[in-house]
Amino acid sequence: MSADGLPERFDVMVYPAAELRGELRAQPSKNYTTRYLLAAALAVGETRVVGVATSEDAGAMLRCLADWGAGVELVGDDAVIRGFGAHPAAGVTLNPGNAGAVARFLMGVAALTTETTFVTDYPDSLGKRPQGDLLDALERLGARVASEQGRLPISISGPVRGGPVEVSAERSSQYASALMFLAPLLPGGLQLRLTGNIKSHAPLRQTLDTLAAFGVQASASEDLSRISIPGGQSYRAGRVLVPGDYPGSAALLAAAATRPGVLRLSNLREHDLQGEREAVEVLRQMGADITREGDTLIVRGGLPLSAVTRDGDGFTDAVQALSAAAAAASGTTTWENVYTLRLKECDRISDTRAELERLGLQTSETEDSLTITGTERIAGGITVNGHGDHRMIMLLTLLGLRADAPLQITGAHHIRKSYPQFFQHLEALGARFDYLPTDAH
Repeated sequence: MSADGLPERFDVMVYPAAELRGELRAQPSKNYTTRYLLAAALAVGETRVVGVATSEDAGAMLRCLADWGAGVELVGDDAVIRGFGAHPAAGVTLNPGNAGAVARFLMGVAALTTETTFVTDYPDSLGKRPQGDLLDALERLGARVASEQGRLPISISGPVRGGPVEVSAERSSQYASALMFLAPLLPGGLQLRLTGNIKSHAPLRQTLDTLAAFGVQASASEDLSRISIPGGQSYRAGRVLVPGDYPGSAALLAAAATRPGVLRLSNLREHDLQGEREAVEVLRQMGADITREGDTLIVRGGLPLSAVTRDGDGFTDAVQALSAAAAAASGTTTWENVYTLRLKECDRISDTRAELERLGLQTSETEDSLTITGTERIAGGITVNGHGDHRMIMLLTLLGLRADAPLQITGAHHIRKSYPQFFQHLEALGARFDYLPTDAH
């Protein structure tokens, strides 16, 4: 058994839910947890990160920071980090597991070291994801880089110089964030120019927000195409509080919107910088009854939903959850400008289309869009593929909750990457699952 009381590896059997009703506190943000932990390690002194996520991504960051020489202590729900400042250990091999953002953030900071090597035990997932745009930028700054055609395993050695540098933001905003974490520790800082069609502005703003929380000065143009971070700065140790997680919460909100009942979900700041906060407005546009009382959202479910057409680039990590609402809505929903979904743990456009069609839905895709025609009934009674992707597992679970017959999802243990308590939270609302141990990875 794993620490969460579930089998180490398992499929899940999802049973239809007549209603979902109850109160929950949103889990801590995965994106802010990983950013705060890294910034804490880049500070000299002790930082308490209050209320950290328990996801595999957070665990990967903690493990890598400890391997690099940071002091890491878990105290209740908090993490106490004794930072290494601008001097992570040299000659270390880091394994971020399947955590793409963690790997990229650390690759930027690796330019402060000599011979930091990145490996993964997920060669068919993270091992296939592209890192070349970041590596090219680091090489232009003077780093020595060795890789397998821009993919892991990757070795990075500094020193690097500060100054102006371009980095493509076409595939991911994480490359720019990686350089932003590095910039204040370089004597000359960095003047970043982001090229291409910038993806995912919200995570870039979260990185800027993190720098500010740790006393680092930075400035950015309104469109984020130019970011300037002076050098010679230090990260300030102290105490930071992790906000609630909107990407995972989008799945709970969509589940509550598509089943009868009432959900009260707390710990979600109204003016949070997470782009997936937009999921609340998308669901409202579809016809969901969602109101707010301070940091608590109240969903009164079971109302008819209608299709929408939305640019999904600002809330990519909520597209899968919102697709469950689209599958229940009358009409045809299209998520536009979501090409980066193809570069995640699985191809979240083509693989989502395939699983939805197996469940009887009409779908179509283009290179950068996904279209779903809703249906009143999902038969269920089959086994669907989770594709080793936590967001796909969330989508399929939500569909199973309103199917006519139980739905089995393979590889459901991969939910731990971002939301280890996902199934337990839904059980608290009245859902029912069976956990079927499996030897499959």
